[in-house]
Amino acid sequence: MGDADTQRRGPRSRTWLTALAVIAALVFTGFAALGTWQVKRLFWKLDLIEKVDQRVNAPAVAAPGPAQWPQLTAANDEYRHVRVTGTFLHEHETLVQAVTALGSGFWVMTPLKLADGTVLLVNRGFVPPERRARATRQAREAPSNTTVIGLLRMSEPPGAFLRHNDPAAQRWYSRDVQAIAAAQGLGTVAPYFVDAQATPAQEWPVGGLTVIAFQNNHLVYAVTWFALALMVLGAAWYVWRDEQRLRQRQTDQNAD
Repeated sequence: MGDADTQRRGPRSRTWLTALAVIAALVFTGFAALGTWQVKRLFWKLDLIEKVDQRVNAPAVAAPGPAQWPQLTAANDEYRHVRVTGTFLHEHETLVQAVTALGSGFWVMTPLKLADGTVLLVNRGFVPPERRARATRQAREAPSNTTVIGLLRMSEPPGAFLRHNDPAAQRWYSRDVQAIAAAQGLGTVAPYFVDAQATPAQEWPVGGLTVIAFQNNHLVYAVTWFALALMVLGAAWYVWRDEQRLRQRQTDQNAD
């Protein structure tokens, strides 16, 4: 509003100012609350990153057995460094579409049967499209009683963005453990899979391609929300100062 408009009008009513103050207070409180929440999320994310780094670099421990399955959570167990021994059921492998540092292709998800009859899925690694057939890479198929060391990963959602798993057509876009087990007739399997670590041999599939990255934009979001809160305060102060000037002018005119 220009100076000419200010000169033409008088002070606003107290009802209007009260309503404006209430709205400003609500908006300021909302922005400040969102900024505070983002700060809390920032410290939570930093703590999560630190914990995951500790899990990845810790010595490998035995993979959780059936008694521990109900207590597993992504927050507490994802990326745990684990070790498990069993026999691969290569005839029941499943190929899941993947995009990696090596290009586009497939993850080779193979069931591993343990001595106690427990079955869990192992992501043995990546293969390009020309290696999707087992006959092109059977030299790499591990024999019985194989020990796998890798990272524990929780089952993924049933599909990817705008693409849904199609078990009947053997088109998989996510590593949905239960759906893969059902499609392969594996019965009950562990609610997680293991990303196998890299192996020395330059053969397919290639393991050790797990990408551990966490988006952490919470500081930017927090600064944005707090900046908006300060803008509301600035606008409120401007209106208050303007009203004080108008009321002072009115008082001076009445005195004349």
